[in-house]
Amino acid sequence: MAKPVEIASIDHFVLTVADIAATCAFYEKALGMGVERFRPADGSAERVALKFGTQKINLHQAGAEFQPHARKPLAGSGDFCLITPAPIEQVKAYLIECGVAVELGPVPRTGAVGKLNSIYFRDPDGNLVEIANQK
Repeated sequence: MAKPVEIASIDHFVLTVADIAATCAFYEKALGMGVERFRPADGSAERVALKFGTQKINLHQAGAEFQPHARKPLAGSGDFCLITPAPIEQVKAYLIECGVAVELGPVPRTGAVGKLNSIYFRDPDGNLVEIANQK
């Protein structure tokens, strides 16, 4: 039997959104992400991504998704966790100052490499976003 594939990290994931401009504005203001516009190597239409650290979130416009895409792309179906080095109470205070409703937290959770201290909120499409500190 062949050796299993080794996965080292996440490069990007895709969110299907109702309004790319509103999504970019939200993530820029609330989480300090950069907006990247790029054209894939195959020369197809311009794409938009949210950049942070060494990762990005590619954005697909609902109803006009790029191929290939999820079997049933739907705005608001995302649920993901992002790690911050900032104190979680400071992050929560900043989000509230930005008008973001924090739904839960801080609460203890278990992440990929150990314990987390997390808060939860939703983006403009209703995607559940968890921001956490590693304990």
